[in-house]
Amino acid sequence: MIFRTTASRTTRPALRRVRSTVTPRPLRHRLDPAAVEEIPLRAGDGVRLGLTRVDRGERGRPAVLLLHGHTASADMFLLPETRNLVDVLLDDGYEPWLLDWRGSCRLPYNETGGRYTYDDVALHDIPAAVSHIRTRIGDRPLFVVAHCIGSLTLSLSMTAGLVPGLAGVVSQGVFLTPKLAGRTSVRMTLAGELLKSRVDHIPVDFRKVGLWSKYTPLFALASRGADCPDPTCQILHHSAWGTGASLFVHEHLSAATHDRLAELLGPAPLWILPHLRRIELARTVVRWHDTDHRYRALPQNALDAADRIDTPVLLLSGSENGLWLDSQKLCHDVLARRRPELDVRYTEIPGYGHLDTFLGRGAALDVFGHILDFLGERR
Repeated sequence: MIFRTTASRTTRPALRRVRSTVTPRPLRHRLDPAAVEEIPLRAGDGVRLGLTRVDRGERGRPAVLLLHGHTASADMFLLPETRNLVDVLLDDGYEPWLLDWRGSCRLPYNETGGRYTYDDVALHDIPAAVSHIRTRIGDRPLFVVAHCIGSLTLSLSMTAGLVPGLAGVVSQGVFLTPKLAGRTSVRMTLAGELLKSRVDHIPVDFRKVGLWSKYTPLFALASRGADCPDPTCQILHHSAWGTGASLFVHEHLSAATHDRLAELLGPAPLWILPHLRRIELARTVVRWHDTDHRYRALPQNALDAADRIDTPVLLLSGSENGLWLDSQKLCHDVLARRRPELDVRYTEIPGYGHLDTFLGRGAALDVFGHILDFLGERR
């Protein structure tokens, strides 16, 4: 008997499907499409960003630039399922501008683009957006409302003198003095060292990675002790990408927002951790590139350069912030001692966490009024 054999084929591992285009994915909103202007914008180093202007055709409105956190996007300010920050700003007579900087999940850089540090965001992304907006609005006031890493990098831009003359800044979550829980800092360090040879991102959507993947142990760890059965919620609310922190108060999210978590927040890159660890250990925002002359415009230590802040600042934080803890109160106390001449105030939102200050179904009632009051005093 003759046995016929066929040449065996070597099985190749399936490649992760990623977006390679630099065109931002569409925003989800309920606004009149005619009022939403998508503007192609390039950062100072040529990286393509996303900038969106919402205009109801009323001239003379003060402008407000909105900055999202890392792995989030401008979508966090436009939730169609609830009364969002853009709705509130429009109704109160402002012109919102939304920047998708290079850490946005609407852009591919967080997963497939060149690696960067927060120096790049502070030096290239935010100043480019502010410059473009100013060419469009002329001498109208320009405010900034910034969340999480968007706020942290803004503080570096401000203390570098790269965005002078802002009418006012609202900083949510963290500004000049980052402070993490001890277990979060330890887990972040361990994750960076133990996982860097195997993975470069911590995903949030279990449906995309599948059960038999190298990420399954991370999701299993995040599920321990969690009340919600949704794996995405577990790794965000109960674990904050495996760090053991919490990103929001669960009951503050509507069912629709809860179901969109994997769309609203993308994978967290591990290669950014060295800069984040340096910042957290220093308890202030420090420059990563110490020897590269291209970054010498940024201060080595933003807190030491706080005298360059030339605008009023509202430090905002939920009382139950499970990620940055009392970083904002610490910032207010430190600046009150070191720079008493600065106009800096602190407001704590009772019962709120971190992300739910913008994503929460009751944020329009509990949070946004503080923002409007601050802006209204200075418009």
